[in-house]
Amino acid sequence: MAKDSLTVTDNRTGKTYELAIDNGCIRAMDLRQIKSGAEDFGLMAYDPAFLNTANCKSAITFIDGDKGILEYRGYPIEQLAEHSTHLEVAYLLMNGELPNKSQLEEFTASITTHTYVHENIKGFMDGFRYDAHPMSMLASTVAALSSFYPEAKNVRSKEVRRRQMIRLIAKMPTIAAFGYRHSQGLPYIYPNNDLGYVENFLTMVKSIGKQNWRSHPALVKALEILFILHADHEQNCSTTATRVVGSSEADPYSAVAAGITALYGPLHGGANEAVLRMLREIGDKKNIPEFIKKVKDKDGDKKLMGFGHRVYKNYDPRAKVIKKACDEVFEVTGKNPLLDIAVELERIALQDDYFVQRKLYPNVDFYSGLIYEAMGFPVDFFTNLFAIPRTVGWVCQFEEMISDNDQKIARPRQIFTGQRKRDYVAIEKRG
Repeated sequence: MAKDSLTVTDNRTGKTYELAIDNGCIRAMDLRQIKSGAEDFGLMAYDPAFLNTANCKSAITFIDGDKGILEYRGYPIEQLAEHSTHLEVAYLLMNGELPNKSQLEEFTASITTHTYVHENIKGFMDGFRYDAHPMSMLASTVAALSSFYPEAKNVRSKEVRRRQMIRLIAKMPTIAAFGYRHSQGLPYIYPNNDLGYVENFLTMVKSIGKQNWRSHPALVKALEILFILHADHEQNCSTTATRVVGSSEADPYSAVAAGITALYGPLHGGANEAVLRMLREIGDKKNIPEFIKKVKDKDGDKKLMGFGHRVYKNYDPRAKVIKKACDEVFEVTGKNPLLDIAVELERIALQDDYFVQRKLYPNVDFYSGLIYEAMGFPVDFFTNLFAIPRTVGWVCQFEEMISDNDQKIARPRQIFTGQRKRDYVAIEKRG
């Protein structure tokens, strides 16, 4: 009769062990019992970059990379992007269910109440150079919030945690917008709480010399969709960073600041910038075949940016939604000339066996940068536009981690490869 277990024979000793299988996993600590002798520490798993290690159980986001599926709390991302608002999705991720009308109104009001930041924050941000990177400003300012809300250290209080989650979601657009204005040498614009979450952010960023400035509804909708698509994405680098820092029971501001700094890295949040550079390098549709040839050259240095993903081995479902949103944005802004190159590059790559066999399909970054650029955002601000919505995922993952009795302070093992047991040598005797 089949059993949910794995039988392992240690060929060093001839001993056999039975390891329980739960949710398709064995517990790494169960390997510890496998020893070659009494002095042996026990077997460990070596898994650089956690390619095949689950570090938590989560009920927030489901991904099937082979089938191109992304779900928040069971709801397909395509349906949420079409029908929801970002705050409705935020409520879903935080509470596990979509809100009814009164619940959404109450939740929206709680966010709106906390959009303002302490006036001292402006002085803090004024200390940055004019050319400071917006992500550096964002990470530093979010980390500084913990000094404004010392109660946040009480991470074992569900009520206190919830309050900080609301504050972070509410204040992140304000801090990001202030950072943008600082880099442009413009006065800060305070939140207008008569506006929706996304429109309020755009107003704080873009308003110049006009009190009733409003962004075009199509641009608000497009950014709303992008915010929904970026709200969470399971155990990515920045989410893992947030969980690891949070596992020490650091306050959520410090943990989210860690997530922001992880997102700052070009291999994580900066990929859409690399796509734009690639498209500009190609320059014209007629140059695509030659570029593709260089990408396939093993000795070449060209890479097809915006294709492929650590998780997705099929078309990234977020990329399909964004591609559709491009058309609506460009009707307002005028078509980005790079779009024709992008569409043709995608067409050629998806018909090429080299890329198809390697399961290299467009990911979320392939088209998002085109939208951001069309909306007038500078390239170095793109990652901030990622961090604002991802704050929802970070705080939900922090909450889930703190509430999980299986979780302890993160402390991975290492395989020591250095020298041992050497005697100190006086400096005059060293060779």
